[in-house]
Amino acid sequence: MISIQHEKLRDLVAEVFAIAGSSRAEAMRIATYLVGANLAGHDSHGVIRVPVYLRWLKEGQTVRDQSIKIVSDTPVIAVIDGQFGFGQTVAPQAVAIGIEKCKGMGLSAIALRNSAHIGRVGDFAEMAAAEGLVSAHFVNAAGSILVAPFGATERRFSTAPFCVGIPRPGASPLILDFATSLVAEGKALVASRGGKKLPADALIGPDGKKSGDPHLLYGEFEPTGPRNHGLGKGAIRAFGEHKGSGLALMCELIGGALTGNGTTKPNRRFSNGMLSIFIDPARIDASDFFPEEIARYLAFVKSAKPVVAGEEVLVPGEPEERARQERMATGVPLPEDAWEAIIGAAREIGVSEATIEAARKA
Repeated sequence: MISIQHEKLRDLVAEVFAIAGSSRAEAMRIATYLVGANLAGHDSHGVIRVPVYLRWLKEGQTVRDQSIKIVSDTPVIAVIDGQFGFGQTVAPQAVAIGIEKCKGMGLSAIALRNSAHIGRVGDFAEMAAAEGLVSAHFVNAAGSILVAPFGATERRFSTAPFCVGIPRPGASPLILDFATSLVAEGKALVASRGGKKLPADALIGPDGKKSGDPHLLYGEFEPTGPRNHGLGKGAIRAFGEHKGSGLALMCELIGGALTGNGTTKPNRRFSNGMLSIFIDPARIDASDFFPEEIARYLAFVKSAKPVVAGEEVLVPGEPEERARQERMATGVPLPEDAWEAIIGAAREIGVSEATIEAARKA
């Protein structure tokens, strides 16, 4: 495991995407979001994605510096086509439209379709919370068939993320952000590159046996080589048995079918669909009861006796905030295989050794 100072890592990733053809603004935006995911402790959605993003660019699946297309527009609802632009470019635009509509009407819903990988969904809940808005996000990943429904061994779902954000005046927001699979695909990617191992029951094979071996998802691979989940014979399991499987189905139908992105199916171009709902609590809570009740209830929840003496009961958003503070101070930890894959991809498109070396220096 190595540690890279977050600003140097961001600058390296920005240089990678600038050389790959993105504008400097987009390259820095991609880098900021990816490194931001690492800082929040979500390594599965961080810089480990760099080689995958470059491959999608090369294959023409992702479009540089793409503009969004407004498919339909009302005072409360907008349907937005990302036209396969980088999610770090098109998703913030979609969310900004949702925030603007919500501030005007007190409520809004945005259907985003055909976005390239949008990264950590919690970023967009944080974006809404910074404006004082509650938000909920249903997401699917069409073309990414990874997860077996409860009671099955074959893949039918994407990892189908779900996210909710609640603002707190004077404090960090509450952010609940998770894949409806037992683990995100990116966690299998991290494990396959020498990072944190998967739980022993995260995956399921054709024979119904549970496993934590990433080879079940990717097939055979070299340590620093590409990963192709189409080569694996197994699937990721849904979290929470029938409950997670049911929520995954709803994310596919709301984030995929309702948005026009399309539900997950074989042999189609990857795209994220996201249905985002925004609520202005000030329009509902004229007496300003909401913030005080949040504070009271969180104190009650956190006062529960922990399972392990001396440990703390945490609420959504706290692990990310603590990881962010620690990693900004000490650096972003990366497995050696992950780092080699990133710099291998960087060298392949022409990033200089001096730039790579500058990122590695403490």
